[in-house]
Amino acid sequence: MPRDQIVATFDFDGTSTTSDSLRDFVHYTVGRAQFAVGAMRASTWLIGLLEGVCDRGFAKARLVATLRGMTQCELEDAAQQYAARRLPALIRPEMAARIQEHTRRGHRLVLSSASPALYLRHWAAGASFDAVLATELEFRGDRFSARFASPTCWGPAKVRRHQQWFASESPHVL
Repeated sequence: MPRDQIVATFDFDGTSTTSDSLRDFVHYTVGRAQFAVGAMRASTWLIGLLEGVCDRGFAKARLVATLRGMTQCELEDAAQQYAARRLPALIRPEMAARIQEHTRRGHRLVLSSASPALYLRHWAAGASFDAVLATELEFRGDRFSARFASPTCWGPAKVRRHQQWFASESPHVL
């Protein structure tokens, strides 16, 4: 990347969106009844997260476990539909305007999130993002294992992911 190339990095949940997209994606994908069962199974960890005694990544993994056993193809289809039909309603209008302005100026765009890259890639492609640095899901064979394949892209892990993406070239910092 040229040193004079400007890179705009956007956080996703709660910054670019009005709410948490992971919870919404799981609900969208499995429906109300199965989501309720999954939320009950994950409730101990979710309460622990709210009280600050449970790791954020572990709590999110317990919720995403609701998708266990789905095939990669099923999840990709659900992700594509979610990104097209539901996700745009969660985007804050002022953030959509900022994204469009950076695109208009020819800046490179990076989306950074602890949420799964599975659906973020679909949305980001339509919004002209150059890269998505997000949490990856683990598949065994063609089935979702109910685990993350990478550490949750949050906090220090987000910094490491950015450093890997930038590699040896530093972008211009505004």
